[in-house]
Amino acid sequence: MPIEVWTWPTPNGHKVHIALEELGLPYTVVPVNIGAGEQFRPEFLAITPNHRIPAIVDPDGPGGQRIALFESGAILIYLAEKAGALVPKDPAGRYACLQWLMFQMGGIGPMFGQYGHFHTYAPERIPYAMDRYAKEVQRLHRVLEKRLSETPWLAGAEYSIADIATFPWVRLPERRGIDLARFPAVKRWHDAIAARPAVQRGVEVLSERQRRGQISDAERENLFGSTQFQVR
Repeated sequence: MPIEVWTWPTPNGHKVHIALEELGLPYTVVPVNIGAGEQFRPEFLAITPNHRIPAIVDPDGPGGQRIALFESGAILIYLAEKAGALVPKDPAGRYACLQWLMFQMGGIGPMFGQYGHFHTYAPERIPYAMDRYAKEVQRLHRVLEKRLSETPWLAGAEYSIADIATFPWVRLPERRGIDLARFPAVKRWHDAIAARPAVQRGVEVLSERQRRGQISDAERENLFGSTQFQVR
């Protein structure tokens, strides 16, 4: 039976779409329109108490039992281990992969997300916050540049879930004021991933539902307002 993917076309959602396409695992998409507040519906909260996409339900989990998972990094590890691919087999390579996966989860995702919030979505311009996160985005690109100047992929010689986790956040760099020409190793890596057919399929998942134009007041409330802080 296919894996259910509860998701929306965001960088974190695209991580899982890409991994499933790369691994050739069958899946069905359950759209969760986060701008419309669908992440707060009981059926989604039954899968993830954190009301954040993505989440998955695999009817054929460990021991043939159903398993539900949230947190995109945990999902990527699960999918890679289920398929036996996209994580290096040697111990050193495996730990390098997990290290750079955690770097994305704890650094790139949150910091790039805060850049987007204060530069695009915040109702007021806060120069301190804008400057802080712009500098952090630049710094994190420098970290990637150093690593990718030394190895073809983040984990080393092999393309892995560390690359899959990071690519959707580095994609569309103009949204973060980044010129990838200033980071040639990152650009080489980015372009190689973007050319992969599975990646191209992955980023097209729910692309027709991608937000266009300005965020509405209702979307702002569902994404950033008091709604997300209600006791459930």
